[in-house]
Amino acid sequence: MKIRFLGAHNCETKDTRLISLLIDDVLAIDAGSLTSSLSLEAQQKIKAVLLTHQHYDHVRDIPTLAMNLFLGGANTTIYSIPAVFEVLEKNLMDEVIYPDFRQKPLDKPTISFSAIEPNKAQTILGYDVLAVPVKHGVPTVGYQLGADGKTMFYTGDTGPGLAECWKSVSPQLLIIEVTASNRFTEWVAGGGHLTPSLLERELAEFRELKGYLPRVIIVHMNPNLEKDIAAEVAAVAKNLSASLTLAHEGMEINL
Repeated sequence: MKIRFLGAHNCETKDTRLISLLIDDVLAIDAGSLTSSLSLEAQQKIKAVLLTHQHYDHVRDIPTLAMNLFLGGANTTIYSIPAVFEVLEKNLMDEVIYPDFRQKPLDKPTISFSAIEPNKAQTILGYDVLAVPVKHGVPTVGYQLGADGKTMFYTGDTGPGLAECWKSVSPQLLIIEVTASNRFTEWVAGGGHLTPSLLERELAEFRELKGYLPRVIIVHMNPNLEKDIAAEVAAVAKNLSASLTLAHEGMEINL
């Protein structure tokens, strides 16, 4: 699997983009920066998008992706839990803010919604996909992806309390959020997010349950706090004797 980090942050600036991953050029996970990062030709190669939850920084580019696919004569399928589709239908693609590209008079829908059932494995574009509930302020799932004996797990946005999630996944690569630095621990934990100190507890519990720690990539950092996050994550890596790396836009990993 080739994993490309189109966006690695939770806020957009000249140098940072909202969270979005691209797998082997054909499958996207979250849609914070699909159209801002990819050419028209690259967008038309995307045959499936997995959405973790309904928050704006994770779904923003679905309407604009749909417009570009429609004008280019391409189509894709959006996979997520029903709560996400409700938000897209009522608040973004409601024919007031933006068109609903599933509707007639299109000869063929540009996008299709396909509900995914948590904790039930399925195959999407040849990948083994398992959606696993995680802790956040709204219903949210992370995704374990497997292909050719390689496995990754992306949590999406999550807060502390991942023990049940860890029981369901066994990735070689873990992509997990750290939204803010440790001085904001109480605030972000209440909203269903992690800081480096909270991440350390979750990773320690993962190792206790599974007997190992995978390679860990950190995403969803706030750009204002990234320097502090980087220093604190480095301390966590030393404490756990583990590989922890902050992602950046354009970063690629071949798993």
